[in-house]
Amino acid sequence: MLSRMTIPAVPESGPGSGDGGHAVVSVRVIPRARREEVGGERDGKLLVRTTAAPADGKANAAVCRLVAAHLGVPTRSVEIISGHRSRNKLLRVNRLRG
Repeated sequence: MLSRMTIPAVPESGPGSGDGGHAVVSVRVIPRARREEVGGERDGKLLVRTTAAPADGKANAAVCRLVAAHLGVPTRSVEIISGHRSRNKLLRVNRLRG
Protein backbone atom coordinates (compact mmCIF):
# COMPACT_ATOMS: atom_id res chain seq x y z
CA MET A 1 0.00 0.00 0.00
CA LEU A 2 1.28 3.41 -0.87
CA SER A 3 1.73 5.75 2.03
CA ARG A 4 0.08 9.14 1.75
CA MET A 5 2.39 12.12 1.66
CA THR A 6 1.88 15.78 0.97
CA ILE A 7 2.52 16.47 -2.67
CA PRO A 8 3.76 19.99 -3.38
CA ALA A 9 1.52 21.47 -6.01
CA VAL A 10 0.93 24.80 -7.64
CA PRO A 11 -2.82 25.47 -7.47
CA GLU A 12 -4.24 26.85 -10.66
CA SER A 13 -7.62 27.58 -12.06
CA GLY A 14 -8.53 28.49 -15.52
CA PRO A 15 -11.21 28.42 -18.16
CA GLY A 16 -13.04 25.15 -18.30
CA SER A 17 -11.98 24.12 -14.81
CA GLY A 18 -15.48 23.99 -13.41
CA ASP A 19 -14.36 21.19 -11.10
CA GLY A 20 -12.69 23.65 -8.75
CA GLY A 21 -9.43 24.04 -10.64
CA HIS A 22 -6.42 21.84 -10.80
CA ALA A 23 -2.93 21.44 -9.43
CA VAL A 24 0.34 21.12 -11.34
CA VAL A 25 2.81 18.63 -9.91
CA SER A 26 6.45 18.32 -10.97
CA VAL A 27 7.66 14.71 -10.97
CA ARG A 28 10.86 12.80 -11.65
CA VAL A 29 10.18 9.34 -13.11
CA ILE A 30 12.38 6.31 -12.54
CA PRO A 31 11.34 3.72 -15.17
CA ARG A 32 12.21 0.03 -14.92
CA ALA A 33 12.38 0.28 -11.12
CA ARG A 34 12.17 -2.81 -8.91
CA ARG A 35 8.84 -1.68 -7.46
CA GLU A 36 6.08 0.80 -8.17
CA GLU A 37 6.07 3.65 -5.69
CA VAL A 38 5.14 7.30 -5.27
CA GLY A 39 7.23 9.05 -2.68
CA GLY A 40 10.45 10.81 -1.98
CA GLU A 41 11.83 13.96 -3.51
CA ARG A 42 14.72 14.83 -5.78
CA ASP A 43 15.57 18.41 -6.75
CA GLY A 44 12.14 19.61 -5.62
CA LYS A 45 10.31 17.00 -7.73
CA LEU A 46 8.15 14.16 -6.51
CA LEU A 47 9.75 10.77 -7.25
CA VAL A 48 7.61 8.21 -9.06
CA ARG A 49 9.07 4.74 -9.55
CA THR A 50 7.48 2.39 -12.08
CA THR A 51 8.35 -1.07 -13.31
CA ALA A 52 7.16 -0.13 -16.81
CA ALA A 53 9.65 0.48 -19.59
CA PRO A 54 9.74 3.92 -21.22
CA ALA A 55 8.47 2.57 -24.54
CA ASP A 56 5.13 2.97 -26.31
CA GLY A 57 3.87 5.30 -23.57
CA LYS A 58 3.77 2.50 -20.98
CA ALA A 59 5.77 4.39 -18.36
CA ASN A 60 3.70 7.55 -18.89
CA ALA A 61 0.46 5.60 -18.41
CA ALA A 62 1.90 3.97 -15.28
CA VAL A 63 2.90 7.37 -13.85
CA CYS A 64 -0.61 8.74 -14.31
CA ARG A 65 -2.12 5.59 -12.78
CA LEU A 66 0.23 5.62 -9.78
CA VAL A 67 -0.21 9.32 -9.01
CA ALA A 68 -3.99 9.04 -9.37
CA ALA A 69 -4.08 6.07 -6.98
CA HIS A 70 -1.85 7.90 -4.51
CA LEU A 71 -4.11 10.95 -4.52
CA GLY A 72 -7.35 8.98 -4.57
CA VAL A 73 -8.62 10.42 -7.85
CA PRO A 74 -9.57 8.66 -11.10
CA THR A 75 -6.74 8.04 -13.56
CA ARG A 76 -8.50 10.31 -16.07
CA SER A 77 -7.98 13.21 -13.64
CA VAL A 78 -4.19 13.08 -14.11
CA GLU A 79 -2.57 14.15 -17.37
CA ILE A 80 0.95 14.89 -18.52
CA ILE A 81 1.24 18.48 -19.72
CA SER A 82 4.96 18.45 -20.48
CA GLY A 83 7.83 16.00 -20.54
CA HIS A 84 6.18 13.18 -22.48
CA ARG A 85 9.62 11.91 -23.54
CA SER A 86 11.59 12.97 -20.48
CA ARG A 87 12.05 11.69 -16.94
CA ASN A 88 11.08 15.14 -15.66
CA LYS A 89 7.37 15.74 -16.18
CA LEU A 90 4.68 18.21 -15.24
CA LEU A 91 1.34 16.64 -14.37
CA ARG A 92 -2.01 18.37 -14.14
CA VAL A 93 -4.27 16.87 -11.50
CA ASN A 94 -7.88 17.94 -11.83
CA ARG A 95 -9.49 18.30 -8.46
CA LEU A 96 -12.87 16.79 -7.91
CA ARG A 97 -15.38 18.28 -5.56
CA GLY A 98 -16.21 15.89 -2.77
